[in-house]
This record gives sequence, structure tokens and C-alpha cells, in this order.
Amino acid sequence: MSTKSILTKSSMTFLEQYLNNASPTGYESEGQKIWMEYLKPYVDTFITDTYGNAVGVINPDAPYKVLIEGHSDEISWYVNYITEDGLIYVIRNGGSDHQIAPSKRVNIHTKKGIVKGVFGWPAIHTRGRGKEEAATQFNIFIDCGCSNKEEVEKLGIHVGCVITYPDEFMVLNENKLVCRAIDNRMGGFMIAEVARLLKEHKKKLPFGLYVVNAVQEEIGLRGAEMITQTIKPNVAIVTDVCHDTTTPMIDKKIEGDLKIGRGPVIAYAPAVQNKLRDLIVDTAEEKKIPFQRHATSRATGTDTDAYAYSNGGVASALISLPLRYMHTTVEMVHKEDVENVIRLIYETLLKIENNEDFSYFK
Repeated sequence: MSTKSILTKSSMTFLEQYLNNASPTGYESEGQKIWMEYLKPYVDTFITDTYGNAVGVINPDAPYKVLIEGHSDEISWYVNYITEDGLIYVIRNGGSDHQIAPSKRVNIHTKKGIVKGVFGWPAIHTRGRGKEEAATQFNIFIDCGCSNKEEVEKLGIHVGCVITYPDEFMVLNENKLVCRAIDNRMGGFMIAEVARLLKEHKKKLPFGLYVVNAVQEEIGLRGAEMITQTIKPNVAIVTDVCHDTTTPMIDKKIEGDLKIGRGPVIAYAPAVQNKLRDLIVDTAEEKKIPFQRHATSRATGTDTDAYAYSNGGVASALISLPLRYMHTTVEMVHKEDVENVIRLIYETLLKIENNEDFSYFK
């Protein structure tokens, strides 16, 4: 494959639309519709399930099944308690960071539509009398401009309404892509681009390819746990994000030495099947795709773990996209890394053999 940019104008239009759309854990359906509409020309059929997992399938009748995966959900908040004065206290839906919340604008999703609000915070002038109280998940609150609980409820807000941030996609310095929920809607984008390239280059795979956009990863790999039982894959290649450890206040001795712009990150972990990982590394070296390595200890913390230990054991691997400022509204990745993850998955798929006795990775 050529080393020139593989992302088209229509690819980037899709990416911006997909990232800007809200897709909180448990409420991924609108994002899945956008993703499936883009993927439709590049697959033969779709599989969906009760909780919203979406799968585009190429060559669905093949007995040998290879799965490539990203997850579609984003962290968010739930309305937990409404005070008599009309202020809203929240609980997490996934790993939402309480420290970034004060002064952020929010969208509260109701049956009447989106209600705007803000995370309020005491003015600096009122906080200088002794020890300042830090923001915690228990003292942050949302103000939607109401004077009392009744006004809040008239807007359609109730306990259980989900809350997202409205921060939208932008590009910094030409090649840094910034948005909330790049973790891991960028994974869904990258696997969709793999499917596009296979179609456009008229590649005929000797196995079934299952392009999976899973739900509910942010609360414990739940979507992957479900869909692996439906597909029963022989091989799973997962893409997610990992930390760029070169920004301030991160200890490389603990988190490893990883940086945006230096290429995809190949994981080393018990859940990663050695022969599959070696095939990915060999592919990267042969195709001159830059890459980094990351040791993740006991678990990867990604959907890789769910696939690896399902169905009696599935040969699984993880290719991560280095990212700055995870679980904030300004998550940042390098455009070249995005392209190189796509290239690496694409080229690896072309090397996987279809062995009906499934012996290749044993």
C-alpha cells in the first residue's frame, strides 16, 4: 500500500460527524446508525443485537472468522439527585473525570430533547478562606438555569437522564485531531476505513471478516462479552487507545514510554496471543510501518481481554492508538498514527491464512 495519505475527504467528513454525535454508554444507537450508514457500501451484511453492538460482515459464509474491533461508547454522567433549589448532582457512567467538570457546558438528554446546562463552581473570590475544597464526584453539580426542582422536571429532566459534553472536533497544527470521545470512536472509524480499503482495492479475503463496533466497553467490556458469543471468532484484532506518556505529570517508569506521532502501539500481555502479535510485528517491519511496544501487565483493560478468554480461547491481539488527555474533552491523537493503525490492520489481514483446522495460531 502507498505511504501517501489514505484518508479521503469523505472519510474526514464521516469522522467529524461521528465524533460530534453523542454516544454515551448504554445509548449508542444514534452513533451506530451513522457508523453503519458509512460502512454499508463496504460490507455484505450486518449483525446487530439487543444492546446495540453493530457488526459489518464481509464474506459471511466462510467458516473461518476474523474479527476487527473498536468500541463506540463514550463516558458520561447520570442525573442522580435534584435539589429543591433546582441543582443537579450526578454519578458516573463510565470513567468520567470529575476534575475537568467545573465550568464545563453539558447536554442533558431527555425525551423532550437536549436540555443545556453547566457544571457550576464557586467563584475564586469565595474559596480563599482557609483550605480550598477540591472538585470531587460528590460535590460537582449542574445548573440548568432553574429556580427549583419543579422547573427542572418541567424541562423533562429526571433521575437517570444521561449527560454528555458538547465539545466538538477540531484540528490543531494540521495533523493533531482533537475531540471528546476519540476513546474510542476513533477505533470504529479506523476499522471502517480498513473495510473501505479492502473494497476499493478489490481484496478477496479467504475468511469471513467481522467489523465490530462494540458497545459498553467503558463500564467493563460488556458489549464485547456479548458479541463474541454471537460471532464465535477464531481471531480477534482489537484497536483502542493508550496513553501518550510524554506530557507532564506522567511517570514513564510506570506507564511506559509512548508518544503520539511515533506509530501504533502493539501490546504485550497474557491476553495477547503470541503468534498473532508476532505476525502483526512482522507485518509492521516488512511494510515499514512505524510502531511502539507496550507491556500491559495482567490485563490490557480493553475488549481484547473479553475476546481472548471467550469461547474456549480466541487468538487475540491489541493495536492501540497513542492519545493525550484520555477521558477529557480534548483527547488528542496524531493523524499519521490513525493512518498507520489502519495500514497495520489492513496489511495484517492480508497475511492471515485461512486454516480450516484453525492451526495457524496454535
